[in-house]
Amino acid sequence: MTLFEHLPVLVVIIPLLAAPLCVLLDRPVLAWLAALLASWATFAATIGLVAQTASGETISYYLGGWAPPWGIEYRIDTLAAYVLLIVSGIAAVVMLAARTSVAKEIPADRAARFYAALMLAMAGLMGIVATGDAFNVFVFLEISSLSTYALISMGRDRRALYAAFQYLVMGTIGATFILIGIGFLYMMTGTLNMADLAARLPAVSNAATISAAFAFLTVGIGLKLALFPLHLWLPNAYAYAPSMVSVFLAATATKVAVYLMLRFVFTVFGHEFSLEQMALHYVLLPLAVVAILSASLVAVFQQDLKRMLAYSSVAQIGYILLGLALMSPEGVTAALLHVFNHALMKGALFMALAAVMWRVGSVQLTDLAGLGRYMPWTLGAFVIGALSLIGVPLTAGFVSKWYLVTAAIDAGWWWLIPVIAVGSLLAVIYVWRVVEVVWFRPPNPALVDQREAPLSLLGPTWALALANLYFGIHADLTTGTAETAVASLLGGLR
Repeated sequence: MTLFEHLPVLVVIIPLLAAPLCVLLDRPVLAWLAALLASWATFAATIGLVAQTASGETISYYLGGWAPPWGIEYRIDTLAAYVLLIVSGIAAVVMLAARTSVAKEIPADRAARFYAALMLAMAGLMGIVATGDAFNVFVFLEISSLSTYALISMGRDRRALYAAFQYLVMGTIGATFILIGIGFLYMMTGTLNMADLAARLPAVSNAATISAAFAFLTVGIGLKLALFPLHLWLPNAYAYAPSMVSVFLAATATKVAVYLMLRFVFTVFGHEFSLEQMALHYVLLPLAVVAILSASLVAVFQQDLKRMLAYSSVAQIGYILLGLALMSPEGVTAALLHVFNHALMKGALFMALAAVMWRVGSVQLTDLAGLGRYMPWTLGAFVIGALSLIGVPLTAGFVSKWYLVTAAIDAGWWWLIPVIAVGSLLAVIYVWRVVEVVWFRPPNPALVDQREAPLSLLGPTWALALANLYFGIHADLTTGTAETAVASLLGGLR
């Protein structure tokens, strides 16, 4: 086999091997360089997978040559490649800025371990998406979760320890629910391979054990994706984690959890069981609506900009789940588009805040009066990300919200349009608070000597900001990929 044929496993192995290498190197610069090379090599491998699956082809890779269901299978279809691209792409951009930011926020003696944990988190997320084995999902989920707890605890604020512990407790509950659900499935079918599960489950779908497995998995995954009201871990985790961790988590972790829900709901259980027997959409719809409105309203009153964006993320997850709740090809397409676009917009926004934190040492709104005069490029990128968050035309956020509105109209759910509009209006309010303070207030005397952020932070920030504009104008690539993924995922659902 050629190296090209091993891409499905390489996207997991490369960051997994980079983690111990970072510890062995034990010097901040060398560890960063190893992580940088690993993340970009993984990104390049993922692009190869995207090219192979663009036409709807599914890649099946047998570990050790053992065919499923006895062996472990890595299975990459268009949807998996789409999500792998998000995770590896964001990781690659984050690593470009990591050296500068980490040197300011993480003590030098912990930097190598920080990069190791970041590589483990990346490997875990990539593994969740790549594997076709249900128990492997749990294993990779634990790898990413444990490393994430460590990463959050490295924040400079002492409250980072509380945030990490809170996430550990809730994350452990979620992982336990997922493991129980997988155990029930294995008990009823005798297999852990997802494709094999999909073939065997219809014969036992009326059993109460299968319904219980579905419920446990839905709640467990819902906690991981910060489904309202299971989102309580997210604001503190994003707010008090080191800046690069906030960027990475906000842009990737919940997106992988959304992928996991899609995979179990539509591939493993099937839409007939999920929609007709379990009526999942009647659970997701009200929770999504409440998330959009309540989290956006809470974001309006936040003074810490990272907490503001964290609550905004809960609202944006609501938009994604709203698309899933429509349970139509158009709705799921809108959800997948927002998964990609939200990664871009939150990546740009948190990256801009990382630059502000590096220069000012604070992201409290009251400390940033007039900062736009001294850091125009940084806060200009923030404004672009914010416009995409609102859904202004010619930005990526507008594309996914437009698809969501049209999907609601096609489903006959006209009343959802005011919900989406009010959510966007609330986003205008909390974004305008920031714009008004940093651009139109008299400068804070403490900021008089401030200068623009270094190029190592500005470059990745603007790369993500410009991506929001590019995919808002040239949306054919993302919409076409999302539609191809949905066609294979939903099958005959109409």
